[in-house]
Amino acid sequence: MESLKITLLQVYLFWENIDKNLQNIGLKLSALREKTDIIVLPEMFSTGFSMNAEALAEEMDGKTMQWMHEKANRYDAVVTGSIIIKENGQFFNRLIWMNPDGSYQYYDKKHLFGMAKEDSVYTAGQKKLIIDFKGWKILPVICYDLRFPVWLRNQDDLYDLLLVVASWPEKRAKHWNTLIPARAIENQSYVIALNRVGHDGNQVYYCGDTTCIDPAGNVVYYKRDEEDVYTFSIYKNEIEKTRRYMPFLKDADRFRLG
Repeated sequence: MESLKITLLQVYLFWENIDKNLQNIGLKLSALREKTDIIVLPEMFSTGFSMNAEALAEEMDGKTMQWMHEKANRYDAVVTGSIIIKENGQFFNRLIWMNPDGSYQYYDKKHLFGMAKEDSVYTAGQKKLIIDFKGWKILPVICYDLRFPVWLRNQDDLYDLLLVVASWPEKRAKHWNTLIPARAIENQSYVIALNRVGHDGNQVYYCGDTTCIDPAGNVVYYKRDEEDVYTFSIYKNEIEKTRRYMPFLKDADRFRLG
């Protein structure tokens, strides 16, 4: 039975304060007392969801990337979350998948949140990233991507885990709590969706609602409002069982993007 152990950090983010966020998250990680495979952090975990990219963006060899490598190495686990990156004169909301040895993969957010003018500051990504990790196929995405089922549809390269890192406001929590189980059920995969808590510098409130749903639509984990560092396991045989007993994916409509 292939399992993955996941650690989720539903945390408060200090507005546009990279040093304080890295220090605070590092302190929370120091309480880990068990081995884990993946440590998951929110969208723009070092800054909060900010459009102040000119002042906050880092290069790919910057402070936060170095911090992620140090933590991945220390805990012998992948560390993942999104940060603000500047590259070739453009800004990206970029999810980093940092391995303990310092190698990494990344995904640039495809769907930029126009209501917050994210699309006027950042450049959209165009490619999915499917990660092969310990016998699992993992599709990491960022926040607003959750609303777009075509982008997330399980097709030929079947994924086992959809991993969403987010800064999703409480005022649209009903949408968040509806879309997460929908994505799990329609794709017959685990969905882990990690959100932040607290107010940001624009006085937008985030209530967390961090969630894990299994391939049959059952709740594995849920936490609202409070900070939480939680470690749990997910199991490959749950995916295989669901797809065997309810083989819906083979009947799905075929399509191509672009």
